[in-house]
Amino acid sequence: MSREFPIGLTPPDWLVRNLQPQQASVNWAAVARAAVAMALPLTIGLAAGQPAYGALASMGALSGVIGDTADAYRMRILNIAVPQLFGAIGVTIGALAFGHGWVAVAAVTGVALVSGMISTIGAVASVSGLLLLLNCAIGAGLPLPGAWWLAPLLMSGGGLLVLVLALLAWPLRSGVPERAAVAGTYRTVADLLAASGTPAYDDLRFAVTQSLNQSYDLVLARRAFHHGRSPDLVRLLAQLNAMTPVIEAAPAAHQHGEPLPAEVSTAVRHLADAVESGYTGPIGLRLPVPTTETARAIDHAVRHAADVVTDQAPAAPTLDDRLGRPAALRVRAARAARNVVLSGASWRYGLRLALCIGVAQALVSLIPVPRSYWVALTVTFVMKPDFGSVFSRALLRALGTVVGLVVAAGVLAVVPIGWWDVPVLLVLAPLIPAFTPRGYGYQTAAITPVILLLSDVLNHQGTGLLVPRLVDSLMGCAIALVAGYLLWPESWHTRVGDRLADAVADTAGYVELAFGGTPDPAARARSRRRLYRDLSSIRTEFQRALTEPPPTGRRAAAWWPLVVAVERIVDATTAARVRIKQGAAEPSAAEVAHIALQLRELSEGLRRTDVLVAVRTDLTGPSGSVLEPVRQEVAAARAIASPH
Repeated sequence: MSREFPIGLTPPDWLVRNLQPQQASVNWAAVARAAVAMALPLTIGLAAGQPAYGALASMGALSGVIGDTADAYRMRILNIAVPQLFGAIGVTIGALAFGHGWVAVAAVTGVALVSGMISTIGAVASVSGLLLLLNCAIGAGLPLPGAWWLAPLLMSGGGLLVLVLALLAWPLRSGVPERAAVAGTYRTVADLLAASGTPAYDDLRFAVTQSLNQSYDLVLARRAFHHGRSPDLVRLLAQLNAMTPVIEAAPAAHQHGEPLPAEVSTAVRHLADAVESGYTGPIGLRLPVPTTETARAIDHAVRHAADVVTDQAPAAPTLDDRLGRPAALRVRAARAARNVVLSGASWRYGLRLALCIGVAQALVSLIPVPRSYWVALTVTFVMKPDFGSVFSRALLRALGTVVGLVVAAGVLAVVPIGWWDVPVLLVLAPLIPAFTPRGYGYQTAAITPVILLLSDVLNHQGTGLLVPRLVDSLMGCAIALVAGYLLWPESWHTRVGDRLADAVADTAGYVELAFGGTPDPAARARSRRRLYRDLSSIRTEFQRALTEPPPTGRRAAAWWPLVVAVERIVDATTAARVRIKQGAAEPSAAEVAHIALQLRELSEGLRRTDVLVAVRTDLTGPSGSVLEPVRQEVAAARAIASPH
């Protein structure tokens, strides 16, 4: 008979969330690339009698393996090649500053400021900033073999080897990742329709938003490389846009409270198969005869999607191209640079990172710490708030390092330096892409023995590396927690509250836009997509906050229902718009204005408080109005209060 833990021994929720592995499939192609890309340079170095050179190239390949996460081939170029350029700049600066005392401290701290600021631009810039600082810390703290230019060349070469391997199948699989992404969106929408009227609907709606974000990012990123019309891209974009009416009709079906016939979701899955395979022949849809307004909206939307999927040359007028072509790379780069310089958030994060790195570098300059670059490396990895909570990453970094050191101890104690390192690397390197999707702690446990093995090739310290690396990691985690977390207590408003308030205000604007603001359906679609994307990022930030101890974790749990409530308001608004399209009466301007006013009052209230308090709401309207469900959701949002 099982026994329950005493209350005092029950682990807190935030700790359980941190240690729980994420569910993710293994990318076997990335696993194979990691094995080849990291073992091949070391093999060549050993054969040439220069194992240190091979180890440096393998370290560069490690950074490429970490960045090898994109499905689309063009995105792989950006994700791997651009960070390698910044990494080369970083190791060059670090190598030139090596051995110059406080000049090295100032140089690495300055690089940390730049790294932190550019990391706020986006995903590629974040990885680029990470490699800029990591390689700078390595160059400034580790004596590198050869001339100053050799280490950047070798490390960049190792990273580019990963890119070459990642692009080998491009001629044979061009466009396949984009089609797979769009097909995945269709399948996610099918799951959403199947969950209509059930409690699983809300979580699947979030999954649809994430899938749409990924698909649009992939398709539009590929489109940015084409200066002329590409029929394949036009077709993919049209197929993706064709899901918009289906997604718009889904909330109306969910409000109805009854599951949709299984034939509806099955039909959408058939369309997904056609998108993925490129099939454009006739598809026999076996849809039930619609008997209600909502059913007619779903039926019309699915049939429209089928027409687009089976059309061999869908037109691409501006009406169908709802998101438009991305701006030229030069324009986006200039815009990003201007935003970084003028953004208070980028300066704030850059200064936090620079303070932590400055403290780490000064500390190891005053205290004799062998191979002190590891302290700065730990700080750099932990201080990545766009990768997760700083507190959580410090905790997971410490735990992952301990596990990784146990593995490294066995390897360094048993495996002699030389050719035996190659088969060991063939076994350890694939664990990095296999464990990375599971969580940061698992990634750290996989990376640690690989770095220590390559470091041993460079300095021949063997098991003497283990204890100093543990001490360095704990020092780095402590510096990040104190100088980068506790001394910079971001207010709840700065981190989440104001962003949620902005989303509520934007929801008010969407309500006005949906009912009389503009007859342009594309403008409504853009507004709704922007709202869902913003709410998706807010959800992500809440999930990070939930992994932190009180008071942040407790407050995130208290505010979480409000995030769901705002999403439901957007859903109810979209459902009302669909009902109007099917013949329901338009609401009056006064009714729309009253709901928008209530939302803006809620938005202003969120900016002024850290504790949610129930607000008495006077929301009345005409009986049977199409906006009645919207009023109910707004009233529910304003009635949410924090538990005491």
